[in-house]
Amino acid sequence: MQGQYTVLNIEDNPENRLLIRRLLESKGYMVVEAENAAQALEFLSIQKPDLILLDINMPDMDGYSLTNVLRSKPALNKTPIIAVTANVMKGDRERTLQAGCDGYIEKPIDVDLFLDQIEKYLR
Repeated sequence: MQGQYTVLNIEDNPENRLLIRRLLESKGYMVVEAENAAQALEFLSIQKPDLILLDINMPDMDGYSLTNVLRSKPALNKTPIIAVTANVMKGDRERTLQAGCDGYIEKPIDVDLFLDQIEKYLR
């Protein structure tokens, strides 16, 4: 079932991209990566993924602003956007959800829980 899904991972840290790619590909997901918001928007102009994973702290545009841009696009209105972030202070989860994200996964990623967390958004 998972192999039918394409996940866009927007993450500026190469180690985090590698970890997420390996976890998702181990279950048959197709993974497309963007190092920043500009690359993500370029990809999204030609293809619509089934799920978007999004780092909140990026150099060119933060994840909150990018989520607002993505939610303004009718083609992406129903696409689940999951923040994968080290922002774990009081109120960060709420701010992320208020920005338009559907979910919130804390870094460092718990490799034992990550795939279950992802799969619940693709059901």
